[in-house]
Amino acid sequence: MAFGDEKMILSPNRVEIDLSALTHNLNEVKRLVGTKTKIMGIVKSDAYGHGAATVSRVLEKQGVHSLGVAHLYEALELREKGMGCAIVVLCGIKTEEEAKAAIDKNLTPVLFDMNQAGKRAGIYLKVDTGMGRLGILLSDLKSFLGKIMTYEEIFVEGLTSHLSSADEPSSAFTRLQVERFSKAIDIARSMGLSVPLNNLANSAGIMGYREAHFDMVRPGIMLYGGYPCPEFQSLATLRPVMHFKGQVIQVKNLPDASPVSYGRTYHTTGQQTIAVISAGYGDGLPRSLSSVGKVLIGGKKVPILGRVCMNMIMADVSGSRGIRAGDEAVFLGLQGEEMIAGDDMASWAGTIAYEVFCSLGQRNKKEYRQ
Repeated sequence: MAFGDEKMILSPNRVEIDLSALTHNLNEVKRLVGTKTKIMGIVKSDAYGHGAATVSRVLEKQGVHSLGVAHLYEALELREKGMGCAIVVLCGIKTEEEAKAAIDKNLTPVLFDMNQAGKRAGIYLKVDTGMGRLGILLSDLKSFLGKIMTYEEIFVEGLTSHLSSADEPSSAFTRLQVERFSKAIDIARSMGLSVPLNNLANSAGIMGYREAHFDMVRPGIMLYGGYPCPEFQSLATLRPVMHFKGQVIQVKNLPDASPVSYGRTYHTTGQQTIAVISAGYGDGLPRSLSSVGKVLIGGKKVPILGRVCMNMIMADVSGSRGIRAGDEAVFLGLQGEEMIAGDDMASWAGTIAYEVFCSLGQRNKKEYRQ
């Protein structure tokens, strides 16, 4: 092998993205919201680590109304990659230069401050219904709309807001937010605005609160196979889109009371067979998986032992036969009949699936399959 022959140099770790699972999950969104409600596919932060351009092509082909990104540069990159559908900049635009770029590329910014107002065609107006983040308070909405209506070039495509607690089943606060959003729409329409594309529901709102669907919904995590909360698992059948795989580097037998990994936080209880595996926190695995997480080897879930290292973890394969160096290890996704979902890893690590996907997707090369 010649030095620099990159095709021959393969990482033992890889992220696989199953695009057929993405399409399946989108179809579950469509089933839940029906044919009259439009869909904005959320692809911010590189589509939660899944690859924004590739994911966006699939969503656009499958007929989503629009794509949602956080920042202008993400929208511009999608336009450069050939995306032709509406692209919404959820965190708005900040300068006249950005406003010009948004107009030139036919992008739709979210507006939440009069300092953002300027010459542009379509916008969404953000209302704070209780998230306490970006948006106009309901008490200020009428006067804000009055000022917006003095700009003849601006067309308010719809109002938008964000649910703070829809991942809590039977949330009274979510229903209060829905009521506030409905009132905001009434105010806008009473002033002569048509606002045809009002949107409030994130994945949790889509799954748990039909009254939050309005004209359009904004699925994010459920597109990628994550459930907003365990109680919603019966409402949709989601498939994992991201799979993270590593490789067994060494298999060894350790005697009783042997320390494993940094800090000697774990000691063997009797003789144990240990597999050393090729990924760690440097590859995007949460360090908080130490001694609580699991990995699939030989079609079985086996426990991670000791602290997660930068590029390796150790796992107990004492109950498995024939495990050897070079065998596949699956941290996320399917192996045989077993699965580790993003929600599983997040639960073990004390985080959320969003962070798991973003971290793994950012740190590893992605391979796509249909």
